[in-house]
Amino acid sequence: MSTDFFEELKQRGLVHQTTDEAALTKQLNEESVKLYIGFDPTADSLHIGHLLPILMLRRFQQNGHVPIALVGGGTGMIGDPSFKDQERQLNTLDTVMQWSQSIKDQLSRFIDFEDQTNPALIANNYEWLGELKLIDFLRDIGKNFTINYMMSKESVKRRIESGISYTEFAYQLLQAYDFLNLYDEHGCLLQLGGSDQWGNITSGIELLRREREVQGFGLTMPLITKADGTKFGKTEGNAVWLDAEKTTPYEFYQFWINTDDRDAVKFLKFFSFLSLDEIAAIEKEFQAAPESRVAQKALAKEVTTLVHGEAAYEQAVHISSSLFSGDIKELNADEIAQGFKGVPTYQVEATDDLTLVEILTTAHIETSKRQAREDIQNGAIYINGERQQDLAYVLSESDRIGGKYVVIRRGKKKYFLLTF
Repeated sequence: MSTDFFEELKQRGLVHQTTDEAALTKQLNEESVKLYIGFDPTADSLHIGHLLPILMLRRFQQNGHVPIALVGGGTGMIGDPSFKDQERQLNTLDTVMQWSQSIKDQLSRFIDFEDQTNPALIANNYEWLGELKLIDFLRDIGKNFTINYMMSKESVKRRIESGISYTEFAYQLLQAYDFLNLYDEHGCLLQLGGSDQWGNITSGIELLRREREVQGFGLTMPLITKADGTKFGKTEGNAVWLDAEKTTPYEFYQFWINTDDRDAVKFLKFFSFLSLDEIAAIEKEFQAAPESRVAQKALAKEVTTLVHGEAAYEQAVHISSSLFSGDIKELNADEIAQGFKGVPTYQVEATDDLTLVEILTTAHIETSKRQAREDIQNGAIYINGERQQDLAYVLSESDRIGGKYVVIRRGKKKYFLLTF
């Protein structure tokens, strides 16, 4: 176990707040510590906003500690009010349980539940929260907290003006109860979370102190902000998911390769397992020649490989270089589907025997046949990356990539996808 582990976390910028840092550092340096992070199932997949905490569990495991991934099957039925402007929509038990299973499957890609020396653990808080009796909970847990204490939490204070339901107000007690259960079951002494979780984490530490007379610890990670002021984890307004069905590996790769120069090195420290020395060398090279985008390339490679595997990373690079060079025919059908997800698409019947002019107008690529003829003659129309200036050209089976896709480009950047 590395005695420099906690110091490295700080150098990477991964530590925002801790409770009793000296005691926590001593504990981490002297013994294997059990720690947990909770993931509430608010969708059927985690997204890159969850990636920092997931990778923290992995970092702790690699340094000899035992991570517990807690899926919030119970708390997910309520919804955490922390730094949310309004109450979450409540989901059914069936929905939350399905999402919980999906999240459990995703987490197993990042942390090792089979490790011989310190296997990670997984738990679902519905197991104990689903069995709770209200009277017992109020008497045994509620008695430990004053309303004043609960109201002092930033996550609650921010919502008092606009209104907070009792359901959400009680959330911090449920999270505190999770910590107590994980201590009783597994000897868990450390809870990690985003900086918005500080109030919930300290409530759990307070409950451990009062009910078990033990010192628990809390550590929060910084809230990630992008240099341009836009929200981290979104691209064109949509969440970047860890599920390849929801965000393709190519889209995922593109998110990281397009990282702002001001963020690239910081994100390498957050999201990669490259050593600080390796990152320093990349930073030096990057500062000498920012146009090389060496930091973004390293970041996109590390994170895409971590989440989707090496083959998916290499495929994403291949799609990117083929699109950049315009060599569309180099791509297979799966790569076309990834690379052109979201572009205007037109379904062509295989029996349609349309000329290029007719295709362009029928698929609404051109507004009129006159405009279509003009653009073809002027060399503005490309089929699968190759300029086509024949007005009588008819698409044939040989034009279909993988038997089902034809990519039409108008001008420099307007892409359209024909599917057969």
